[in-house]
Formats: sequence, C-alpha cells, structure tokens
Amino acid sequence: MKSTLRPPRRSTKIVATLGPASSDPALLEEMIRAGVNVVRLNFSHGSAQDHIDRAQRVRDAAQRAGREVAIMADLQGPKIRVGKFAEGKVQLETGAKFVLDASRTEPGDIHGVGLDYKELPQDVKPGDVLLLNDGLIVLTVDAVRGEQVHTQVTIGGELSNNKGINKKGGGLTAPALTAKDMEDIKTAMSFQADYVAVSFPKNATDMEMARQLANVAAAEFKHKPGLIAKIERAEAIPQLEQILRASDGIMVARGDLAVEVGNAAVPALQKHMIRLAREHDKVVITATQMMESMITNPVPTRAEVSDVANAVLDGTDAVMLSAETAAGKYPLETVREMAQICEAAEAAEQVELDADFTGKHFNRIDQTIAMGALFTAHHLDAKALVALTESGSTALWMSRHRIHIPIYALTSKLSTQRKMALYRNVRPLLMDTSADRDTALEQAESHLKKRNIVQKGDVYAITCGEPMGSPGGTNMLKICQVS
Repeated sequence: MKSTLRPPRRSTKIVATLGPASSDPALLEEMIRAGVNVVRLNFSHGSAQDHIDRAQRVRDAAQRAGREVAIMADLQGPKIRVGKFAEGKVQLETGAKFVLDASRTEPGDIHGVGLDYKELPQDVKPGDVLLLNDGLIVLTVDAVRGEQVHTQVTIGGELSNNKGINKKGGGLTAPALTAKDMEDIKTAMSFQADYVAVSFPKNATDMEMARQLANVAAAEFKHKPGLIAKIERAEAIPQLEQILRASDGIMVARGDLAVEVGNAAVPALQKHMIRLAREHDKVVITATQMMESMITNPVPTRAEVSDVANAVLDGTDAVMLSAETAAGKYPLETVREMAQICEAAEAAEQVELDADFTGKHFNRIDQTIAMGALFTAHHLDAKALVALTESGSTALWMSRHRIHIPIYALTSKLSTQRKMALYRNVRPLLMDTSADRDTALEQAESHLKKRNIVQKGDVYAITCGEPMGSPGGTNMLKICQVS
C-alpha cells in the first residue's frame, strides 16, 4: 500500500545515487516516497543516452509520488587511475618493487602497470607517497625515469583494474574539467539537471569555468543549474572560501579527501566545511560511506548511525548515499533508515537564533526581511515560515539558521522548486500567484490550508516582494493568524 502525501517532518535532505539496484520505476517511486529529495546521476558510468533516460525515469517517478526532487549530475572528473592487468588483478607484496609506466600499452603484471593518468611522472618525485585503491595500497616513489615511476610497496594488497591514484598531501596537476566532462555538462543541461557536481576542483577558477560551460549549454532551455564543488583534493582546503564564493554549494567528499589528507583529519574538516558553507549562505552535502554496510546488510552499524547523526548535528543540508542505493541489496531500507536517523538527530538540536544574530549586519533588504521572519516566527512559536519566492534566495537564507519551524517556499517556477529540494528545512511548493500582493497572500494561505499545513487559529509568518514576481525583491514581512 502506497504512503499518502504528507509534509515530511525531516529537515535534513537525502541524496540517493541511481544505479542498477534502484533503476526499477516502482522501486524508485517508493524511494522518493520514503524520503529521497535529490537523485544523483553518476557520470562516471553510462552513456549520454543512459543519463537522459535515467533523468526521465526520475521525473516520472517523482510525478507519480506527488513530490518534486532535484537531479544532480555528478561529473567524472580526471581519470587518475592505473591501467588494466592481464589477469584483472595482482597481489602486491610489501617491500616489492612496482613500476607505474605511462608509456606501457600491454596489460599489467606483478612488476608494473600502465596509467590512465599519463601526467603522473611529471607530478611526482622520489620520496613521494602514492595511495592506490582509496589508500588500501601504499607505494613510495624511489625514482622517476622518463615515463616510468619506480616505486616500493609500503603496504601491499590486491590491486585490480583501473583503481584510483592519490598523492599524499595532494599535488597532482590533473585539471578538474576534462573533455568528457564538458560533453557531459551539455548532456546534463539537455534534461535541465538542477545541480552539477564538479569533481576535484582545486580553486575558484575551476568552478567559474564549469559555471560558464553550464550556463552556455543551458541557455537555450532558459535554465541555470546550481554548481556543487566536491571537496576531495588537499589543495582545495586552503582555497575553500574562494571555491564557496564561486559555487552554490559544496560536497564534503570524504573518500578521496581522506586519502590525501589522512583519515584522522577528516572529521574536523567536515565540521569546518559545513560551518563555513552555512556562513557563506551556501548548501552543503556530506558524502561517502555513510551507510556503507547496508550495501550487503539490512541494518546499519552503530558507527554509521552516529556518523549520519553527527553530520545532521553539524548542520549539513543533506546526507548522501552512493553504492548503498546504486548497487546495494537494500536501497529502499537504506533510505528509510537514514530518514529515521536524521529525524532523531534533529529532535535533539539546540536552537540558538538570538545568538546567531548577535553582532550581525545585513546590507540587503531582502536578507533583512528573511532574518526578521526567522526571529519573529521563533519568538511567536509560529506554526510555519512561508516565503513567496521567485529565485529561492529568501528560503535559502532562512535555512542557514537552525529553527524547529518548517519553512514553506512557495514559487511559481518549477526549476526553483526543484533546486530548493536540497535546502535544509525547506519544503518547496509550486503555486501560481497573482500579481496583486493581497490576492497572492490569500492564495498562499489557501494553499497551506488545503495541505493541512496551517489550521484555524495557527500563526505563521510570510514574506513576499512588491512588485510581485521580481527575483531578489522580498521587502515585506506579515504575521498572520488563520481565521
């Protein structure tokens, strides 16, 4: 029996990766009903047509579920990987010699392997430490001779085809955007992906280039996607504020980042990145191995429950599932478990709005109105915060502060509704509004009553702009009591 549509209690959003395990239309619909807010399409796998077809499948499933979800196109980025082996894999022994050879064309063996990333010999020097297969195998560079990187195996293990390479401390020069990524951006814009996630950006320039490419590709559709910077290189950390300014949000991509900076550094970096993103009015997604054991098990580990809960308590907008929903045995159960963990963690949050606003100055009228609405609704214990918004900016600003009052963002633009699906504590609703302010306010209340969001006697705060329909024009706050 299908669940009935009700406003979700959960504020933290869930990003789920689409893959073979979650491609069935009926299952995808149930995952959306269970709490998926954003569907990630991984452009590391599949053809352009595959992604176009998957995007349509997502839109169809969301329509059947009665909920709009955002689609995030996650670009592959540079292939910093070893080549293939004759037997598909080798067992490297600790202390053995192993050669990474950019000129090698034949399959690899126990002595060495070719490289997808041909620039590696130029990027390393003796003494550098290379981490393969997410750091499970460690090689120390002995010498660089022409196209060959001669190494000694420091930590051995099984190495199979096309495993990734990281350099400890960072320093690989691979560009964030490859020729494939540029084509993939065009594909993503052909179905108007709501977000584009850029892999391995090192600085703001990488994000600015991605935005320019996306805006050009999307111009014919009158569409502008949000840009998410995946923070997974050591070099990105000192550039974080500049990257944030050039992006609409960041992803705390803990896999590659942990390999480059060390596992122990990641928890503190996660907290720092989430805090900084919120301070800059940007969204933030926490990703990688959040419910990893549920790829094969029907319940998460206690450590995974704590990991998801801590990301929620840190203030992340969204938590992300990768292989758990793309290839795991229990994609639907994983979404349900994650949703429950988020709700429980949010119930324990402390709201300190007064402290948030101490010493703050707002230069924009629309931002000041948004903050005034938050403050007033909090102290009146209002039933809802409502924003009539064209661009979604007012709802975004409200969502940067912890408040246990749901934010309902009413917009006439479908693209804005979908984009707001990623904002924490924002429930985006589509509503055509009148150009007359008073009529629009009446329409908004009727919209909320119809959905049982407010009832007779409830107090709510609503913001809008006059003249109506101007992006960035929010200039009015009204406190209403439902009659």
